[in-house]
Amino acid sequence: MKKALINPHTFLAFLHDLTVALVAWFAAYLLRFNFAIPAEHVQYMLQSIVWIIPLQGAVFIAYGLYRGMWRFASVPDLQRIILSVATAAVIVAAGLFMLSHNIVIPRSVLILDPLLLMMMMGGSRFTYRAWKEHQLYGTTFKQGAPVVILGAGEAAMALVKDLARSTQWRVVGLLDDDKAMFGREILGIKVLGNLQNLADISKRYMANHVIIAMPSAHHQKRRHAMEFANQLGLEVLTVPAIDDLMSGKVSVSQIRRVDVEDLLGRDAVQLDNLGLHALLEGLAVLVSGAGGSIGSELCRQIIKYKPSSLVCLDISEYALYKLEQELSRLNAPTKLLYMTGDVKNIQRVKDLLTEYQPAVVFHAAAYKHVPLMENGNVWEALSNNVIGTHTLAQACSEAGVAKFVLISTDKAVNPTNVMGASKRLAEMVCQGLQSKALLEESNLNGKPATKFIIVRFGNVLGSSGSVIPKFREQIASGGPVTITHPEITRYFMSIPEAAQLVMQAGLMGKGGEIFVLDMGEPVKIAMLAADMIRLSGLQVDDIKIEYVGLRPGEKLYEELLADDEHTMPTPHEKLRIALARPVDNVWVNKLLSWIKSRQSANEAHIKDELKFWVEEYSPQYQVSVESNVILEAPITLH
Repeated sequence: MKKALINPHTFLAFLHDLTVALVAWFAAYLLRFNFAIPAEHVQYMLQSIVWIIPLQGAVFIAYGLYRGMWRFASVPDLQRIILSVATAAVIVAAGLFMLSHNIVIPRSVLILDPLLLMMMMGGSRFTYRAWKEHQLYGTTFKQGAPVVILGAGEAAMALVKDLARSTQWRVVGLLDDDKAMFGREILGIKVLGNLQNLADISKRYMANHVIIAMPSAHHQKRRHAMEFANQLGLEVLTVPAIDDLMSGKVSVSQIRRVDVEDLLGRDAVQLDNLGLHALLEGLAVLVSGAGGSIGSELCRQIIKYKPSSLVCLDISEYALYKLEQELSRLNAPTKLLYMTGDVKNIQRVKDLLTEYQPAVVFHAAAYKHVPLMENGNVWEALSNNVIGTHTLAQACSEAGVAKFVLISTDKAVNPTNVMGASKRLAEMVCQGLQSKALLEESNLNGKPATKFIIVRFGNVLGSSGSVIPKFREQIASGGPVTITHPEITRYFMSIPEAAQLVMQAGLMGKGGEIFVLDMGEPVKIAMLAADMIRLSGLQVDDIKIEYVGLRPGEKLYEELLADDEHTMPTPHEKLRIALARPVDNVWVNKLLSWIKSRQSANEAHIKDELKFWVEEYSPQYQVSVESNVILEAPITLH
């Protein structure tokens, strides 16, 4: 504290409080004697000042009144003032009791002095803060762009408080659906009505911007507010997601433009956190394809459950480097290991499993790009997605891994492309290994057999190679936005939601299940493109949309269930179990032999023979963009 008092600002604050203490003591006497202090009491007053003021100063220092800054004076500072003044008052009263034969002080003075001192010390600090904020933000605050905030909850209150210091924004009002809030004020800003009043209020205050401050509201409610404001020609901003606010990653004042992810947003996933802690905490976990969109998000989510170690496996050195740079900033207690390797390399896989002994393996490594795998890379797709899955899964079974979770795709359902067919075969490989495990009951180490769990879902927002990043680039360059067909639709979910549900399915799985995630309603890609154009601040007429025809292997509509599949509910509302036809390990071994024997085969022949292994597989026929008529020629190389 001595060093702190050397600071000129701190010393001036201390000098101020001593002066205020002197004034308060004198004012207490004036009030006690109706501004006519008798001569003998003037003498007592002066005699007592000599030791009371230094004593009060020492107490102020002891309570740390000079650690904070007056510019940011708040309730904790007021609490310290009250405690220090009250403590000083008790000490003064005790001292006067011991010196009662020398100094006579009226009892009313002992009551008035601390009250006056609290008001003067607290008042001066908060007055200084109000003046300082007016100096810093007052003039420019009035020049900031007028903005309306949608929502009047805690997020809105925090946002109003933060924007009070902003030179960019001037909050002119709040809107909320709760009629009980109408006419009330939050930090001086009035709740002017509900969303339906937005048009009138934006015109009245000439506000061209709206901030949606409802991070915990149902996503449909947020979407409605976004679309309504967008229709009025207002630029729509939003606050960060509730998870980011609660985790402390960002503050509510970090507003941003509404993005398409907000329009497609979904409700938060309810996870069995206790169960996931039991599944992962204190154990080793391995994620293959850890550098990819889903794999990297799985790593982020898994770390929250404090596994002893997390092995991040990927064939791409650069992807692992990026992941390492990100995760190293988390300062997590988990030991993070970054391993390059190909899941088809059986020796590398066995070495990793032997050395790190993971209890759970999430297999996200795969070739996923439909057109690239359709022509020129057919055997590579089958080799990586099928043989790679079998190599890792079989090694996990031999190593006694408790659970193996395969990340599959909706393109595995009634596949019309090689990528989808290869992922369906990967599912069947895991089914076959599960049937083998059930027959053996336990592996060579005497541990329970590995449980093979499959999780099937559709597109994830913003993943590498997905349509949304592509549209962003096309809009930024002035267009055109290219869409394969006006009727094409897809399911979407966020990457965090997909990763969380994969973990939840891994927890719930007993072995052999194909979990199907609730993907919500399908989204028409043409409408998605139009939304993205509007959210970029443009009109649909400003950016040309071109329809270029379906790509090789591409469907108009994706499916989550095959024609011969049904589902059963699970205790989790966003997970169902597909009842797929079973396969055994003998069938799996024949499949692997066929794939290995076809490395140099003609791709057209491989596709023809692929129909034997995946009965529901059929080549995609080209769809005319103009007439929506299926043409006769299939898009396959024969």
